[in-house]
Amino acid sequence: MGAGSVRARYLVYFQYLGTDFNGVAAVRGAQHAIGVQNYLEEAAERLNSVVPVKFTISSRTDAGVHALSNAAHLDVQRRSGRPPFSPEVLTQALNTHLRHPAIRVLQAFRVPSHFHARHAATSRTYLYRLATGCHRPDQLPVFERNRCWALRADCLDVAAMREAAQHLLGTHDFRAFQSAGSPATSPVRTLRRASVSPDPASSPFVLPEESRRLRFWSLEFESQSFLYRQVRRMTSVLVAVGLGALMPAQVKMILESQDPLGRHQSRVAPAHGLFLKAVLYEGFGKRRHGAVPACTPLTDGPLPRLSPCRGRGSQWQCCPSSWDSSLWPRGKPEPSSPSPSLALWGGRLRERSRRQ
Repeated sequence: MGAGSVRARYLVYFQYLGTDFNGVAAVRGAQHAIGVQNYLEEAAERLNSVVPVKFTISSRTDAGVHALSNAAHLDVQRRSGRPPFSPEVLTQALNTHLRHPAIRVLQAFRVPSHFHARHAATSRTYLYRLATGCHRPDQLPVFERNRCWALRADCLDVAAMREAAQHLLGTHDFRAFQSAGSPATSPVRTLRRASVSPDPASSPFVLPEESRRLRFWSLEFESQSFLYRQVRRMTSVLVAVGLGALMPAQVKMILESQDPLGRHQSRVAPAHGLFLKAVLYEGFGKRRHGAVPACTPLTDGPLPRLSPCRGRGSQWQCCPSSWDSSLWPRGKPEPSSPSPSLALWGGRLRERSRRQ
């Protein structure tokens, strides 16, 4: 580390559609497959850090699995005399240089240098989406393909699925739902929540004439951590209950068998129906959808220079007082500079307010 050089650690939240990726983890070497992490670290190269930027991912997801909100930490060491990037500038810079449209950085926060995105997580929530009434693959809207598990059945016994899910709650040895290749040293996990419910919004991509036939369902599971493919195996067993192939009480028997090779628990639900919904950390705001209020970053050093926070009802926003133009490509307006059309619109709005 050069004299006067400062290394700053950040926690970043990001989302992605997993269809095109070989999972979230980086794929090293001359392979055709590529992970989400490869694109994130490629974008981070444009930060001009003294040392290469590496992302430490909070939650690994398989090929085809999506994330509404995953997390990672990274260290950025700027050259001597340059202050650390503000979280807002870091977010903008990464999004600007990301080359894949299916990845988006949501937010960034300064965190202490000892913070670890994987070890510090207190809760992870996975969402699995099902569709019923899809007798043929071509009956599923194209916008829903690779985003849910389409079942031929017209309905599910949701009451039985909920009863079966109760047997999974609490602290258990979940090795019956663990796939081979898991790096976990212990199969014991605590499942805090397991819910089965109709999708409240159904799907906006279903045509009116199809809405009576197609129905969408959501399964959610929350724990501090999960075993390898545990969520997809539990989903498969609960779907078997919903289809009448298993009784709710048999789920308890499967759990207590600790046998991962049984007829039902060895089946794995398709990856494309699974979404990592939220990763939560202690001290990062309310436990709501994994979101972290923009005005509550953790830091072990001075905060980046921000303009005063503006409040709108319960929503708060912190704005960077300046942007680092070195990170912004030539030919693109800097984010602090409003477009002429927006400036004109704002002027007209102020003029109208004065007249009123």
